[in-house]
Amino acid sequence: MGSNKTWISEVILLGFQVDPELEVFLFGFFLLFYSLTLLGNGVILGLICLDSRLHTPMYFFLSHLAIIDISYASSTVPKMLANLIMQKKTISFAPCILQTFLYLAFAVTECMSLVVMAYDRYVAICHPLRYSVIMSWRVCTVLAATCWIFSFLLALAHISLILRLPFCGPQKINHFFCQIISVLKLACADIKLNQIVLFVGSVLVLVGPLGLVLLSYALILAAILRIQSGEGRRRAFSTCSSHLCVVGLFFGSAIIMYLAPKSSHSQEQRKILSLFYSLFNPMLNPLIYSLRNAEVKGALRRFLEKKRSL
Repeated sequence: MGSNKTWISEVILLGFQVDPELEVFLFGFFLLFYSLTLLGNGVILGLICLDSRLHTPMYFFLSHLAIIDISYASSTVPKMLANLIMQKKTISFAPCILQTFLYLAFAVTECMSLVVMAYDRYVAICHPLRYSVIMSWRVCTVLAATCWIFSFLLALAHISLILRLPFCGPQKINHFFCQIISVLKLACADIKLNQIVLFVGSVLVLVGPLGLVLLSYALILAAILRIQSGEGRRRAFSTCSSHLCVVGLFFGSAIIMYLAPKSSHSQEQRKILSLFYSLFNPMLNPLIYSLRNAEVKGALRRFLEKKRSL
């Protein structure tokens, strides 16, 4: 941090720029969604921990997804809620950079985790006799750790490139959190390198993983069609369709946000997209998995029956 660099001490998050009455409504609306996100993912995580029947690789990765979704939403939503009811909508520069780092890290971790979950389903359906050998607990632990470590290192690389820039204003971010594209607009220096690295990173963690997921499910679909049992086909389709719903929601909104031409969406539309994959996706994930998964519903039923019997 040389002496020729100017640092702003805080920035203003403009948020949604609506009437005060509507801000109160949005606060209640988003608070409800955030509460459902914490409750839904917390229930999924608790059931997986408490029910020994769910101690399998598939639910091991699902528990990681629940942790990611809770962390993902919590990195931005509490500050957004506070700004909706406070007159002073500022955030210090250091917490702003930390928010950018955490949001990037958890977003990339979710991308990588969805790929690993697709691979797990591929092995379970296409190589069922070797499943326990291929997806051993050691392999599962290594895959999960790799997702987390790679994601945090990639986010750290982005933040390191951001911190080399001088920031001298404007002090306003036209967003409800410190999204990396919005933060880069505060820099008073050439940000081409940052933009190139961000684009390459987006392709690496969005297009590449999405391609691997689609390849996995193409192979899975071919294997399902070869299953003789109608019940077996139904169960395989049910499990895989839940995962594909989550993949479609997350990757679809993220690709539109980071890889679509900037001119194709207004800033307000980009805020809505960001809100979709930072709040709505984490809330929908446990609903998708629980409503379409007989084992999760069975674990919840056993837990409630056990509580009643006490």
